[in-house]
Amino acid sequence: MASANNVTELIITGLFQDPEVQRVCFVLFLPMYLATLVGNGLIVVTVSVSKSLRSPMYFFLGYLSLVEICYSSTVVPKFIMDLLSKVKTISLKGCLAQIFLFHFFGVTEILLLVVMAYDRYVAICKPLHYMNIMSRQLCHMLVAGSWLGGFVHSIIQVLITIPLPFCGPNVMDHYFCDLQPLFKLACKDTFVEGVTVLANSGLIALCSFLILVSSYIVILFTLRNRSAEGRRKALSTCASHITVVILFFGPAIFLYMRPLSTFTVDKLVAVFYTVITPMLNPIIYTLRNAEVKTAMRKLWGKRENSGME
Repeated sequence: MASANNVTELIITGLFQDPEVQRVCFVLFLPMYLATLVGNGLIVVTVSVSKSLRSPMYFFLGYLSLVEICYSSTVVPKFIMDLLSKVKTISLKGCLAQIFLFHFFGVTEILLLVVMAYDRYVAICKPLHYMNIMSRQLCHMLVAGSWLGGFVHSIIQVLITIPLPFCGPNVMDHYFCDLQPLFKLACKDTFVEGVTVLANSGLIALCSFLILVSSYIVILFTLRNRSAEGRRKALSTCASHITVVILFFGPAIFLYMRPLSTFTVDKLVAVFYTVITPMLNPIIYTLRNAEVKTAMRKLWGKRENSGME
C-alpha cells in the first residue's frame, strides 16, 4: 500500500498554456477578485452598521456576501498566482483542503439562496404575518442550518476521497482542485465514488433548484391579484435574487449535470462561477436596491464628514 500512495504533490495544467495569454488573464482577473472583496465587503459592513437595513432580507444578504468572499477566496488567489508560474503545483493535502472549502462555501451559498427565496415567499404571500414568522431566532437558525448543511456535505465528499490511492500520474487537468479531475488520478476504479459524490452534490443542487423554482411560481401566482404597482414593487425585490440564482445555478448545471469532459470551455464556465459571479452579486443587489444604495451613501457620507472633522 505504501507504493500505492506515493503522490504527495499534484501538477495543475491551468486555464491556458500560452504564457502571454496567462499574463493577460492575470491583469484581467486580479481586479475582478479585488472587486469581489471590496463589493461584498462593502455590503457586509453596510448591512452590519446601517439601522435602516434591519429586515431579514438584508440579514441574509449580509451573510450571502460574506460567503461569496470565502467561496471565491478558496480558489481565486492561488489561481491568480499560478498564472505567473511556469509550473503550477499543490500538495495532495492542500488539494483536499481546497475541495473541502470550495464545496463547503458553495453549498452554504446554495442553501442561503433557498433561505432568501423562502424569505421573499413569506414577505409577498403572507405579508401580515411576515415579522412574526421571520423572527430573529428563525433567521439565525436558517443561517446556522445553511452553514451546517454545507459542512456536512463537504465532509462527506472529502471522507469519500481520502481513502483513494494515488500512485501517479500526478497531472490534474484543471486550474483548481475538484473531485472529478482528482478521481481521474486515482490508482483504482472510482466509478462508485464518482456516482456517490455526484449524487451528493446533484441531490442538493436539484432539490434546492426545485424549491427555488416552486417558491417563485407560487409568488407569481399570488401576485396575479395584486395591483400593477404592487406587482412591480414585489417583483423588483425578487429580480435581484432570481438573477443571482440563474448566474449561480446555470454554470453549475452545465458542468455537473452532464457527462464529464476536459474541454477548455468547461474550465471557462468554471471561471464564470468562481471569479465572475461573486463579483457580479454585489453589483446586482446594489444597483437594483434603493435602500442598500441609500444606506451606503449615508454610511460613507458619515465617514467622510468625520474624516474632515
